[in-house]
Amino acid sequence: MDDDVLAAIQRWPNVPAVSGWLSLDDRGRWRLHPNGDADAGGPGEGITSPAILAFINRNYARDDAGRWFFQNGPQRVYVRVDAAPYILRVAADGAGLQTHTGLPVNRVAAWWLDEDGRLYADTDAGPSMLDGRDMLRVLDALALDDGSAALDSIAALPDQGTLNVSYRPVGHASPSAPASTPASAPLTHAPRARIVQALGYDATAG
Repeated sequence: MDDDVLAAIQRWPNVPAVSGWLSLDDRGRWRLHPNGDADAGGPGEGITSPAILAFINRNYARDDAGRWFFQNGPQRVYVRVDAAPYILRVAADGAGLQTHTGLPVNRVAAWWLDEDGRLYADTDAGPSMLDGRDMLRVLDALALDDGSAALDSIAALPDQGTLNVSYRPVGHASPSAPASTPASAPLTHAPRARIVQALGYDATAG
């Protein structure tokens, strides 16, 4: 979080929090709701200013109740989370994953697949869901413990079923998992409601 934002919190500690003004969609795009009606479920308006987007990304955090917010100076703005608090994308170098805010993912403790085929991850950056545009690329890079491709086994995984996989990006020099991720992590097929509960976040605007 920015130093001037932290200073503003110290100077004005009792500014009421607000909700309904900001949402995060399933592609990791921040959406503004000028009428404060994010809770109604509308798509909102895109934010195009690079400076504003960078400011939001740097000052995005969660409270003790699992609610995510943007700290706008002294005021906390709760975010409607449409999918997960972080949306994962394949990094530009293709060798790892990063969040929509630019944080590198160094460790995945668990993977989850929901009833609609969306892939979630419990990462060191925080609870995440994969951007659908990178879905096939990441699924193709998941391997079973014997090194074989995991895609067919994932497709056949029953509800509540679990198997161990490792993330091995195409072109990585080592046949083992990248050093920045665990060698193996469980992947579980489960309903989205269970995944949200397991990952410990509140998919609302506060």
